[in-house]
Amino acid sequence: MPETTARLIRQMFWRQRQDTSLCAAFWSLHQVCEALVPVAIGLVIDQAVGTGSTSAMVWSVLGIFTLFTALTMGWRSGFWFLSRAVVEESHELRMRVVRRVVRGRGIRTNRQSGELLSIATSDTQSAAELLELGSRAVSAFVGLTVSTAVLLRIDWSLGLGLVVGVPILVLGLNALGPIVGRHTSAQQQAIGRAAAAASDLLRGLRPLRGFGGVDEAVRRYRTASRTSLRASIGTVKAGATFVGASTFTTGLLITIVAALAGWFALQGRITVGQLITIVGLATFITDPVLNLADCVFRLATARASAARVAEVLAAPERAPSGARTAAAGVLALDEVHAPGLDGVGFAVRPGEMLGVVTGESGAADDVTDLLSGARSPERGEVTLAGTPLPELDVASLRRAVLVEPHTVDLLGATVREVLQTGDERDDAALDASMAAASLGDLLADGDAGLDRELTDHGLNLSGGQRQRLALARALLADRPVTVFRDPTTAVDAVTEHAIADGIRAHRAGEARATVLVTTSAPLLDRCDRVVFVRAGRVAAVGRHRDLLAQCAYAEVVRR
Repeated sequence: MPETTARLIRQMFWRQRQDTSLCAAFWSLHQVCEALVPVAIGLVIDQAVGTGSTSAMVWSVLGIFTLFTALTMGWRSGFWFLSRAVVEESHELRMRVVRRVVRGRGIRTNRQSGELLSIATSDTQSAAELLELGSRAVSAFVGLTVSTAVLLRIDWSLGLGLVVGVPILVLGLNALGPIVGRHTSAQQQAIGRAAAAASDLLRGLRPLRGFGGVDEAVRRYRTASRTSLRASIGTVKAGATFVGASTFTTGLLITIVAALAGWFALQGRITVGQLITIVGLATFITDPVLNLADCVFRLATARASAARVAEVLAAPERAPSGARTAAAGVLALDEVHAPGLDGVGFAVRPGEMLGVVTGESGAADDVTDLLSGARSPERGEVTLAGTPLPELDVASLRRAVLVEPHTVDLLGATVREVLQTGDERDDAALDASMAAASLGDLLADGDAGLDRELTDHGLNLSGGQRQRLALARALLADRPVTVFRDPTTAVDAVTEHAIADGIRAHRAGEARATVLVTTSAPLLDRCDRVVFVRAGRVAAVGRHRDLLAQCAYAEVVRR
């Protein structure tokens, strides 16, 4: 098991040490009482029934009643403490995974969003069930120890047989654990990929319908789903084989013990009461042994889930986070070297609208990631008010710099909820941001206005409406520095000009700085300056209309 997974499991048990210890104690009491039931019945037969003593019978009835009361309450009390521990720990793991994914500067991972969602929900719950397995294993070993001690007291050969036979049985079952673990891990990976495919299909349903790609997308999802189905069937087969092997071997062990006990009774080595005790204990032993077998089986699943959770929690950040508070000021790239960029440098000052044009789409992604602090340059610095971004606290950096990506994600059930993602703003502010984003058609479509209901991620809107709604949300946030990445690719030319004027007017003021990473001519025409990056270097800086005289620049913005 990787060290990160082992550390995660240790932390889980340490956080829930009180409840898991109490659960293990009460369940151990339950197992001890269950092991003593056949012992009590054997004593009743020998000491009360065999002798005909009335007082012995009364005390026997009271003793058995007390024994069963402790047995029942031990199980119920342990289950209560365990339930609390599992619920609290699964919530803790879920929140840690979510915070790791959505907070800070992001993590470097190859897992898709659907897989991360699966890890944050089902895997955290499965990993928390390790607490139950630990308590069950402890109580099962206690029950086996008590049973073995009683059998050794009655007849040393039977007790010795169990002392040797039970560990061999448990070790043999444990050898099947890695097989089940491999099948379970493959199943979880396949389920995550199927969930990711379904998420991508739903999110891209409208454009898929537009260019006729629905059939191909469904085919890909069907392939992922069938792979998940085959993995699930493999896991079920492995589990059935495991359960069958454990049941058969346990039954064989019980049969041997019962046969030997019967033979000893016929020879007079043990009494009738002791025979009943031995047969009862042999039957009881199936419970802790099967408990251990089930723990081994479920351990493979829970450990695989814990490994996936640990992988996300240990994933490196895309960029380091500091402790200094961000302040509004000049946002600058100073001789930055990164994949796709070779010594790029420019700055946007408060009150300025700056356009950034790149000849390659990959370079545009690099610039956007660097400005947001999601990526650190290989050389050079990205600074805000003279402070390198890695030294700034992420939360304060997000309050100073907002980067609206090209990919649109809308969160909320109504237009109002989509826009209100930070400080509460009145309807006048909402209307102003929507007007700047040229969203009058959305408000005019029906009588609901800002309370118009949206489906998941706003899929009942057109692509252009969703893009403009995201733009309005960014304008409403009104950060000191706002970076837009291609905010008008899904609108027509007339709307694009209106949006360009709206952004210019809405972001006017000495305290606001705006960066437009785009190739849109209307947007670039409203910028105070345009930085043209070509082949990873700054090729030219100037007004849009002046730069059009350069063939390379004109070719990019007139595509």
